[in-house]
Order: sequence, then structure tokens, then C-alpha cells
Amino acid sequence: MNSTDITIAQAYLPHNDPDAALAFYRDVLGFEVRGDVGYDGMRWITVGPPGQPGTSIVLQPPAADPGITDDERSMIEQMMAKGTFAGVNLATEDVDATFERLQANGAEVVQEPTDQPYGIRDCAFRDPAGNLLRIQQAG
Repeated sequence: MNSTDITIAQAYLPHNDPDAALAFYRDVLGFEVRGDVGYDGMRWITVGPPGQPGTSIVLQPPAADPGITDDERSMIEQMMAKGTFAGVNLATEDVDATFERLQANGAEVVQEPTDQPYGIRDCAFRDPAGNLLRIQQAG
């Protein structure tokens, strides 16, 4: 086995409103819904980009881990509210067109498309739970 045998299958982001998360990732980003599972009053939603069935984001309730204390859960909720708990980097062929489409669909803009000093052009949004989504120009 070598390092090229390892791929990213799933990443996890918290949500505090499953319906808002579903609407954002499906209707605004255009991701496919691959799973929507409820258990014990909680809901996990798996989404992913069309044409990339092996890569998914699982939107999960922050209270899902039974090992989290009430203080830790409270801290996670506070960080989510500030937008400092979680995030993911995405890529697109045309960051400017993607920015315009997401902004027109009501996504919360954090940063307009910008040429970064480290060599990429990207923009940033927050999802309904406050997770940071950076979207960079592919290629």
C-alpha cells in the first residue's frame, strides 16, 4: 500500500438546524443528498458534489457524540454561533461565477473572490450553522 491508495471519503460538519443545512447544501451549493438518517431526535445528512460519489460531507448534530460533556457541548455551540468551530475548503472551475451564484441564492458572504498572496484565488461563505466554506479556483 502506498499513499495514493488513501482517499477522502467523508468529512463531518456540525449543524444546528437540519432543514436549513439541507436547503443550503442541496439548493444553494447544488450538492446531492446521499443520506438523511434520523435517530433519537437527531439527524445526519450526507451530501456530496454530483459526479464525485466517493467524497461526501456528513452534516451531523453537535450533540451526537456521547462522550461530550455539557460544558463541551456548550462551547461547541458558542463556537458554531461565532463561526469558529468547523469549515471545509472546496474548489470550482470558476470561482467568480460560483461566488455570484451563491450570493444570488442568499449565502452569507464572508469574503468576495480575492487573489491571495499564497497563490490562489478564493472566496468564503458561512453555512446556516456558521461553518466556514472557502471556495478556491481549481487548477
